[in-house]
Amino acid sequence: MPTFTFDAQVTSAHFDSSGAVFALGDGSVRFEDRTFDAVHDGAILCAVVHPSGDGLVTGGDDGRVIWSRKGEAGVLATAKGQWIDSIDASAETKLIAFSAGKTLSVIDATDAGFRRDFQHERTVSGVAFDPKGRRIAASTYGGAWLWYARIAEQKPTKLAWAGSHTGVAFSPDGAFVVTMMQDAQLHGWRLKDAKNMRMGGYPSKVRSVAFMAKGRLLATSGAQGAVLWPFDSSNGPMGREASEIGFDDTTLVNLVASANPHSRLAAGLADGRVWVADPAGQGLNFIKADKGAPIIALAMSPDATRVAWADEDGQAGVADL
Repeated sequence: MPTFTFDAQVTSAHFDSSGAVFALGDGSVRFEDRTFDAVHDGAILCAVVHPSGDGLVTGGDDGRVIWSRKGEAGVLATAKGQWIDSIDASAETKLIAFSAGKTLSVIDATDAGFRRDFQHERTVSGVAFDPKGRRIAASTYGGAWLWYARIAEQKPTKLAWAGSHTGVAFSPDGAFVVTMMQDAQLHGWRLKDAKNMRMGGYPSKVRSVAFMAKGRLLATSGAQGAVLWPFDSSNGPMGREASEIGFDDTTLVNLVASANPHSRLAAGLADGRVWVADPAGQGLNFIKADKGAPIIALAMSPDATRVAWADEDGQAGVADL
């Protein structure tokens, strides 16, 4: 298993077409072959794999959106005087969405002249494309707003629910939107009728979610095990209970990662361990069994054969499953 010791905290882990890639708080992007790109003047706050699959698109506290490939980096967009707080990309439409303050911006990886800016009443905390890459959900205080990515003048669809929403995801079939909330719960909406779904019972804040198993399950962090919500019907989890795997009352699951449509799930724990499991199988496979600093970055490769992780102390690794 390749291991790394970084002299800055890892912001996030990813897999591009070449292997594992880490975004760091010192503004650098580090590839698995130890190629190093210092791209931001300050910390990287968010990152996503480029729509082409080659390298990362990163957003920093320097107000720049940068595409980093091995030995090459270029600025794609700027938000003067603002931090780039969240980012997503669509391989289907080649669009990239990012937020800076109250603004959601959309650019096109294949057209340098294209840009759309959508304004919100409050700060945008998270952005996510729908599966077709045509609509974008933006989480904000009071719920989520839905925008068509390419239309300049439009009124968003507003999905309202009181409270601070800190991140957002579309289900793989595009039928549901789910947000993470500041007060240790999830909230969801069925889009065809905007019906609310309350998804609570967590002992701590949910920091990450991952759809898996062809979209039939939503895995989340925020509990002593990985929480699994059923999304295998047109009602999603409405009226149904979540299940849990990997329960351990001595620690919490900090992060989860999967590679839909596969059924494998990775979990990074607050005590520094990392496990992989199939909910339909038995037992956990600890790919990092030693306890240590909390896991703060986690990713699974698109083919579900590898996992990349990093802890709070700058230690990182890539494991073959």
